[in-house]
Amino acid sequence: MNNDIYVVIEHVREQVADISYIMLAAARDLAQETGGEVVGILLGQDADGLAGDLAADKVLYGEDPALAEFTSDAYQNALAGLIRENAPRAVFFGSTTIGTDVAGVLSARLGLPLVSSCLKIDDGMIVSQICGGKIMTESNLADTTTLITMIPGGYKPEEGQGGSPEVTPVAVDVADLRVALKEYIEPEVADVDITQEDVLIAIGRGIQTEDNIELAEELAELLGGAVCASRPVVDQGWLPTPRMVGKSGQLVKPKLYLALGISGAPEHVEGMAEAENIIAVNIDPGAPIFDIAKYGAEVDLFDLIDYLLEALEDA
Repeated sequence: MNNDIYVVIEHVREQVADISYIMLAAARDLAQETGGEVVGILLGQDADGLAGDLAADKVLYGEDPALAEFTSDAYQNALAGLIRENAPRAVFFGSTTIGTDVAGVLSARLGLPLVSSCLKIDDGMIVSQICGGKIMTESNLADTTTLITMIPGGYKPEEGQGGSPEVTPVAVDVADLRVALKEYIEPEVADVDITQEDVLIAIGRGIQTEDNIELAEELAELLGGAVCASRPVVDQGWLPTPRMVGKSGQLVKPKLYLALGISGAPEHVEGMAEAENIIAVNIDPGAPIFDIAKYGAEVDLFDLIDYLLEALEDA
């Protein structure tokens, strides 16, 4: 086993995902403890150009037509061979639909330990956020290669950008695949593109009923923004899926993100952690959303909305 820290680079439609840069920043902290290098693992077809701004010491690039689009089957085979051959100290995956799909299978397939929901590296310890963010845990690296899934919030994407690593082609094994991509289906067209809004009023369970969304919409209109939501609101059918922020929804980076009645589960935080200013409003002082908010208010969201509407209408 060597001391290098591997990072599996996620990319979709010729664009590197922000979680990849976040993982590179965390890997740098961990590599300082192990004394190894940060090594990006980039899989794809005609995708080597994506390595240009990765803050890694080097990038191992595996190319094959089967890797042109992500399938768990192809990634599992390719990564299993690289991990067996090189035995890195740790391998980072995004805590995303892509990363968790692959990491869990590889952990079982290779008999390697898996640490999930890593938020940051602190003095060589893997700090994880679990139980919806209500519990923080610390883990050491195991005596063998440790697989780690990473959530956003502990690092900013720009901390993992700005490199010019050497790209080394490597052979990958993608034989005997059982799954192939048939079609890439674009998400439905939204009435509002929340990814382009500078101001977002985000609502969660605390909004209580569908009728109360009208208050949030009125506030959004006065602030020149739009309403978005966490999964529970969308699951109720109160807002359409394109308005959902989170791991299985949209990634947003507004100048202002006003979170009303949102607890701050990791799945939601993944979609909004890079907002410029996060203001959290929740009656629960222990809500994880306060951990990433710049400002917070432990008040009833309806009392605050009424006050803000009155103040804005009088302005």
